[in-house]
Amino acid sequence: MSVSPLAIAALAALCAWLWLLLGRGGFWRADQLLAEDAPKPAGGWPGVVAVIPARDEAETIAEAVRSLLDQDYPGRLEVVVVDDNSTDGTAAAVRAAAAGDAARLHIVTGRPLPAGWTGKMWAVDQGIARAADIAPDATFVLLCDADIAHGPGALRRLAATAQAGGIDLVSLMVRLRTGHFWEKLLVPAFVFFFQKLYPFPWVNDPGNRAAAAAGGCMLVRRSALARIGGIGAIRDRVIDDCALAAAIKPGGAVWLGLARDSRSLRPYDGLGGIWEMVARTAFVQLQGSVWLVIGAVAGMALLYLAPPLGLVAGLFGGDAPAAALGALGWAVMAFCYRPTLALYGRAGWEAAALPMAGLLYAAMTVDSARRSWAGRGAAWKGRSY
Repeated sequence: MSVSPLAIAALAALCAWLWLLLGRGGFWRADQLLAEDAPKPAGGWPGVVAVIPARDEAETIAEAVRSLLDQDYPGRLEVVVVDDNSTDGTAAAVRAAAAGDAARLHIVTGRPLPAGWTGKMWAVDQGIARAADIAPDATFVLLCDADIAHGPGALRRLAATAQAGGIDLVSLMVRLRTGHFWEKLLVPAFVFFFQKLYPFPWVNDPGNRAAAAAGGCMLVRRSALARIGGIGAIRDRVIDDCALAAAIKPGGAVWLGLARDSRSLRPYDGLGGIWEMVARTAFVQLQGSVWLVIGAVAGMALLYLAPPLGLVAGLFGGDAPAAALGALGWAVMAFCYRPTLALYGRAGWEAAALPMAGLLYAAMTVDSARRSWAGRGAAWKGRSY
């Protein structure tokens, strides 16, 4: 009896999912979390300076700054906000948020963007320079975005983890918003895909070359920054968080986990908002290569579309092998996805919708390439790279 091409595709997808289940570091468990209990480091709580680059962030930055100033951190904590030529009153919002804590808040007016730098990296570099002036003995710099609300114990747990393990970079992928339908469908899938691309257990293994970080929350040892040549070493990178981790890991440990109570404040305006987030950088992630785009789309089609197509088409077309293999592949896919859904408080049955999310993300990837070829590149806050 001959085997149909559909059954072969469904078999290939099943084998791929079994490999992801068993051979990719257990990324799907979504279990890389900071310990709730954070014992005092042997040498005492290290000094930390938080640096927030901000360009037209008046909508969210007040809550972000307040969440830092309200940390239950026992050590010294200073906050530096770099106002990167904002036009919406970002600096005024920061000052209002710091009522009662003005002594710990430092606002830097950003200088014009020089050639060869992305706007964010230039702002971060200016913030780190100010941090060296106000707290030269601080052990760490906390690099965070202007749209992140940090849980009250986040910094304490980050610092305890870094000191206990001698880790140079400790990063949290904060909880993204899942309010409307499209966020519920696509945001947990985005987190799942990120873990699949950069298996967190591999990132956290000093003996593994995998390196990644999440830019919304990165506690970085200042000696590690000095070792790699400062932020200038990644000055032109659009995906700067993973570039920083890749620069640091050859000489020091990196740890990346999922946040319980630190969260993003940035809402996504329907499907278009999420589409914009992904299409802005997907082509950069694929190194601007048309062949990598083709490979990524083909791989996503095999992983996410072949199982449901095999099941449905097999049932209606009388192709029993395709139906059985498709059902098994879809079941393994759903099994892998459920821990990430649970992290976001979503029902297990929603794992069945992962193929739809995969289809949409494949389309976003193609659109990202189209935008780059049209000369739009990675655009953000009025700048294109």
